[in-house]
Amino acid sequence: MQASVHPPVTDPTVRGAVDRLTAEFAGRFSPDLVDHVVRGSRRDLDVVSAAALPEMVERLARQRLIEHL
Repeated sequence: MQASVHPPVTDPTVRGAVDRLTAEFAGRFSPDLVDHVVRGSRRDLDVVSAAALPEMVERLARQRLIEHL
C-alpha cells in the first residue's frame, strides 16, 4: 500500500493536531501554515506505528512551529 502524498483532511490524526496547534499558535502563525506543517509532519511519520502516530505527528509539528518562532 502506497502512502498518499497529502493525508486527507478527514484523517483524525491530522485534523486534531491542526485544531490544537492552530489554537496554541494563534496570532503567531496562520492556520494555513499550521495545516501545512502538520501535514508535512504526518507524511514524515508514515513509518511510525498507528498507535504512536497521533502523538508523534503533533509533537513533530509543534517542534517545527517552535523552531520558526
